This record gives sequence, C-alpha cells and structure tokens, in this order.
Amino acid sequence: MLSSRLRIILQELMAAKTPITGGYLANLNQVTARTTRADVKQLDSFLSNNGALIDSVRGKGYKLVITDETLFRAYLQTISTDVMTDHSFVPESQEARTAFLIKRLLLSGDYVKLDDLADELYVSKSTIQNDLKHVKAIFTEYGIHLESRPNYGLKAIGNELKLRFCLAEYLFDHRCRRDQQVFGSHLSSFAPEDLTRISDIIMEEIQLHQIILSDIAMNNLLIHIAIAYKRIKSGYHVTLHDTDLKDILQQKEYLVATEIVQKVERTFDVAFPQSEVAYIAIHLLGTKLLTKTNTGDKLVKQVMDEEIVHLVNLALDKIEAELNLGIKDDKELKIGLSLHLKPAINRYKYGMNVRNPMLADIKKNYPLAFEAGILAGIAIKVETGIEINENEVGYLALHIGAAIERRKMDSGPKRCLIVCASGLGTAQLIFYKLKNYFGESLDVVGTTEYYQLTNYPLQDIDFIVSSIPIDQELSIPVVVEVNAILGEHDLEKIERVVVDQHQGSPSYFQKELMFLRRQFDSKEAVLQFFQTELLDKGLVDATLLEAVQEREEVAPTSFGNLVAVPHPITPKSNQTFLAVCTLEKAIMWSNKPVQFICLLCVKKDSMEDLQSMYDMLGNIIDQPEIVQHLVKAKTYEEFIHVLTD
Repeated sequence: MLSSRLRIILQELMAAKTPITGGYLANLNQVTARTTRADVKQLDSFLSNNGALIDSVRGKGYKLVITDETLFRAYLQTISTDVMTDHSFVPESQEARTAFLIKRLLLSGDYVKLDDLADELYVSKSTIQNDLKHVKAIFTEYGIHLESRPNYGLKAIGNELKLRFCLAEYLFDHRCRRDQQVFGSHLSSFAPEDLTRISDIIMEEIQLHQIILSDIAMNNLLIHIAIAYKRIKSGYHVTLHDTDLKDILQQKEYLVATEIVQKVERTFDVAFPQSEVAYIAIHLLGTKLLTKTNTGDKLVKQVMDEEIVHLVNLALDKIEAELNLGIKDDKELKIGLSLHLKPAINRYKYGMNVRNPMLADIKKNYPLAFEAGILAGIAIKVETGIEINENEVGYLALHIGAAIERRKMDSGPKRCLIVCASGLGTAQLIFYKLKNYFGESLDVVGTTEYYQLTNYPLQDIDFIVSSIPIDQELSIPVVVEVNAILGEHDLEKIERVVVDQHQGSPSYFQKELMFLRRQFDSKEAVLQFFQTELLDKGLVDATLLEAVQEREEVAPTSFGNLVAVPHPITPKSNQTFLAVCTLEKAIMWSNKPVQFICLLCVKKDSMEDLQSMYDMLGNIIDQPEIVQHLVKAKTYEEFIHVLTD
C-alpha cells in the first residue's frame, strides 16, 4: 500500500520530463530531505517488482525508468483500485488531514473528541488543533461553526442546507486532487447501483423535457439528490421561507423537480417534503438550464435581458480598463457570459454553491483569463452586491480565455519592424533573411534608423528586431536584439517571440528586484518584505501590501508546483515589473507549499499588451523542472540562464 507521500512522489516522477531533485520533492511533501530519501528508497522497492525503478542521476535528482510497460500499467491499476477501496488509508499531509476532519465532523452527527481524532490520524493532539484552524476557516465559508463542549468534544453546527453544500464539496470531490485520496472511494457512503438509479431518473426527465445540462451540472444535481435522500432518511430536511417557496412553485423547473422526486420516492421508499422538491428546482434554476430551440438567436433572447447585458458590459469595461485585452466587443464572449451569469445570480439568491472541478487547471493554464475573471467579479459585486466566488470566477475565465484565443487567431501573423544602424544594405539583408526564414508566419513591415524610431507609428507593431541596443522606453513589449548578420541563435530568439514562447524573455526581470535563496517562514513575512523593498526603491505607494492582501482574499495566488504570483487587486505602481523572491525552504501559502514567489505589478492606466508576460509566467508555473532550477539559482545571471537555456 502506497502512502500519500509515495503517491505524490510517483505522480511527480511520472509527469517529469527531466530528473526531479530530492529538495523539490521534500518541499512538495513538507518533509526533510532525509525523509524523502527514505521515501524514494521505499517507493523504488515497490516498483522494482512491478516494471519500473527510480534512477538516481548524480547532481540532477531522481528519474523514473519503466522497464516493463505492461507490468507497470498493471501495477498502476492495482494502486488505483487500492485508493478506491481502502477505507483505512491515513492522510499524511495537512491538506489531506483537513479534508478528512471536515468529512469526519460532517458525517458524525454528534460530538467528536480531539483525542479520538488524533488516534485515528496517528498524529499528536497539537497537530489536530493546528489542522482544525483550517477546518474552521473552511466551515466559516459555509456558515458552519464548530461547537466545543467540555468532556464531549467538537460538533459541526449549521443550517441544514449549508451542511449539505459542504458535504457535497468534501464527500463527493471528483477532481481527484492528489492529496484527497483520503476519501477512499469518493462515493463510499452510497451504493454505486443507487447512484446509477438516481442518474437514470435524472436523464429520463431531462430528455423528456428537452433540457440541456452540462456534465458538471448533471453531476451536481446527482450529488444534491443523493445527499438529500440520505439526510431525509436520517431525519434532517431543509426549510424554505414561504415567500421564496411560492415564487419557486411558479417556475417550470418545479414541475421537472416534482417528476424526478416522485420517481426517487418510488425507487427508494422515501418521502421528500415540498421544501426539498423546491430546492431541487432551485438547483435546476442554478444550472445552465436551457430549453432546446431551433435557432441560436431564440436561445440568446431567453437570457439576454437588460440586467444581464448591463452586468456583462460593466464586467468587460472593467477588464478592458485594467488589462487591455481587446475582447470587449467579442459577441460570442458576451453571449457566453450572459448564459452563465443569469443562473449564477439565481444560485446566489438562494445561497447555493457551485463546484468547479477544473478550477486548479484553469488557474494554472489560463492565469491571465483568471485575473480577468476576478476583475469581472469585482465589477459585478460593486453593481449588485453579489459575491462571485473562486469557483464562479473559474467558469467566467473559461469564456474569457476562449475570447483571448479567438483574438490571437484573428490577429494574423506577428508584425515586426527592423532597426539597424549599419545602413540600408544591412537592414535589407535582415529583412530578406527574416522573410525567407519565417515566410507567412511573420509580417516584416519595414526598416528604420534608430534616430527616426520615435517618429515611427508603433501602434500596429508587435515587436522590434534591432541590431543595436535600444535604451528608450517603447510601447512595444518585446525588443529582440540581434547581430547585424543573423545567425542561428538570433533566429531562435526571434522564433520564440513569433510563436509566443516567451519563457526565454529575461527583459521582465530586473537584477535589483531579484531576491534569491531568502529565509521566511510565512506568506505574510514575504509580502511585508516586498512592501518594504519596493517602497524604499520608490516603485510603489504605501497601499501595495493592503491591495495584495485584498487580492489574496478573493482567491489565493498559489498555483501549485511551489509557485505563487501575488499582485495588487488594483495597480499601485507607475511602471510594470516583476519582483522575485525564492526561498531556501518552502512555506505554506493557502494550503499549498510555495518556494518561488513572483510579485507582479502593472503600471497604472497601462495600455501595454501583457499577454507575453503572462504566457512566460504560465510556462514557469506549468514546468516543475524549471521551478527546480530557478529556486536553486544563487545569482541573477544563473536565474536568467535557466530561462534562456
């Protein structure tokens, strides 16, 4: 049986393209290097008879070597089955213990003693007390509190509906996050055949009424009904204000909910009160529930009422003002946001949560779109008072990300200008070399001398290819400096820009804003350090720290892979820059270990195109091997070499 630490190590080794250092694995599991060496040795012993081994590459780290593909695949299937059936699995990381405690307290229905919890998890009482701080913070989000009673222990107290929402999140988490194997079978409290029968009932009704539900909405409805069934059997049910109930009874979704409930009642011999039926109707109202129509226009008119259109326009105005993405007039984006916002507002009205199984991937792979979603949420909250939480922001980001990609497709090839001090002949040589090498993938619009650059219209130019250093500040984000006679290395530099591979762009990092191998023990200490340093350098105003903390409260900026990218919720500087701090030892940043912190500050009223910078940061976030090397760098030169290698 593999422990959670061993599973994490195996997962990282399977995903890595290059060897992974023991230090990286130790930070990921929040253990010492010595413990990691022992873990790797133990894992290797498990793998040695199952078609694989762990090779220790001197000076580089550990690498997974598969010796028998068939045997190894069979082993993976075995440990996957273990995860689904082993109810005695003991969580080892703080995040996994927190999830375990939430599930344990929600399902208990009675008081649970701290000593019993410590015994179950094989940890000290003080460890449990520390973990309970995180449990309490999560419960607070659901309006649940922990009641402590001397000699009895702790009990989760809250509104029945809120308790169910929290159960739905932590008992039925289908995202399979690496630290949540603690749940054993995600559906262990429910017989698979019962869930199948409920699913079949829902499918029959939505097909009968020609209703379109996304897979996620379908899954959420299944979970809602399953939990309602279990709680009703245990003597718990929800209540609803008479005014709200009367309003829901008028909705067509109530008819569908009634028919679903009648079939569930007959199947499971259980009676649902009217308020429970109403909440299933609310659940339907809170999904993308759309009746099929013959034309897209009719579909759009069902949701594009004035209030929604107004909110969408406010959100897009906010995004454009802050990020300058050029997507404000994207008709498809407006329709997509409208289709999402109408049911989202209805969910908020009745206090219903929505789970987003793609959230971690959205934050990791579409950081710019996620930031735009945050801004949209802020604009909506200012107008309506409605709190757009992190899960909802993730869904908004999907629509925004699609619009960003559409703009890229519509924009055609990159456009560059050649600056050369050696005369027209050399400039023409560079011109034709680029045309011959890149063909239609690059539009070389012309050439100019350096002294005339200030008079050249740059608004339609993506980047400059220059044979000399350019010291003046330009509105173009990328300047590629090359030799007058283009060599292979020069062409590679230009190609990285043409195809949007910006990981090799050191221009975003300044030596005086790089703080390497520092020692801090908390997120707060790192952010305070940034505030002090940047204030001393005159780069930000005194409200930076407050604005960064406000942004963290909306959604943590720790993306996994030991990386956090904090930034103020509104611009606090007169220039755009990145400040980097790497740590000797990882710290916890909203339940994720972090060792690479990159503070992003965007210029006030900026009109810059920051897509390339976000792409570069996204590339770092997505590649553990790059992070490994960056956190080991001791000098600015070493750091930049990692990015340009």
